[in-house]
Amino acid sequence: MGAKLRVYKRRIRSVTATKKITKAMEMIAASRVVKAQRQVAASTPYASELTRAVTAVATGSNTQHPLTTEAEQPSRAALLLITSDRGLAGGYSSNVLKAGEQLTERLKAEGKEVDAYIVGRKGVSYYSFRERKVVESWTGFTDNPTYADAKAIAAPLIDTVQKDTAEGGVDELHIVYTEFISMMTQTAIDDRLLPLSLDKAAEPEESAKGEILPLFDFEPSAEDVLDALLPRYVESRIYNALLQAAASKHAATRRAMKSATDNAEELIKSLSRLANAARQAEITQEISEIVGGASALADATAGSD
Repeated sequence: MGAKLRVYKRRIRSVTATKKITKAMEMIAASRVVKAQRQVAASTPYASELTRAVTAVATGSNTQHPLTTEAEQPSRAALLLITSDRGLAGGYSSNVLKAGEQLTERLKAEGKEVDAYIVGRKGVSYYSFRERKVVESWTGFTDNPTYADAKAIAAPLIDTVQKDTAEGGVDELHIVYTEFISMMTQTAIDDRLLPLSLDKAAEPEESAKGEILPLFDFEPSAEDVLDALLPRYVESRIYNALLQAAASKHAATRRAMKSATDNAEELIKSLSRLANAARQAEITQEISEIVGGASALADATAGSD
């Protein structure tokens, strides 16, 4: 019985140490997600306005720019998949990988070849284990991405979009990442960055008096403006996606570590009850042995008399 009690005590110490680790990780993730939320809130308006500006240039001119013009028969697409460098975040990485798989299958069903570009060690490991080709990958910054990281990712993607498919270029650029909605809700989504979708182009704006505002004049030309704006557009969208993914990862880690801490507390309570029961049984057995020994001694003494 004493051996069983020692086992319970050893397990309680082990689970208590694990609980301290998960609690610390929960607190770290909680502090990081607040910072990530602020970064997302700061970057989203810039990305939205830049998208609006590019759309205005594309719809306000007759320029046929390669980054805003749909290919007649698109045959190749680039997929940027944003995952995490680390685990312990519940279903965060598996959800975004699943969304990437669904998008890949959809693009292939449309007759398009897919070139994979991966951010994060989880995505790299996923593709490496399945022996799938990855054109380029980036790791080491998913918890705290910077605009420089977004620029490094955007550069080869813009180059491949500008190339002809016969030269290894692509007709479309898609991105898959986890959108941060709230502390409890993060959703893996896919979005097409290029060519820029003009289906929802705004109508000519009206002034406060209801007058139609004139169309834009572009200097030196609409094509030059697009050449300058579109790289910034891709960089800002990728940067915002990186920040959204980082905030989502920290929120998922916080939630997973809180669940692990709660489970550890429940396990400690359960093991404590078992340890108390084992200790009570051990005490009862010792008392029974003492009483039995005393009774046997008394019987032996009475018989000798």
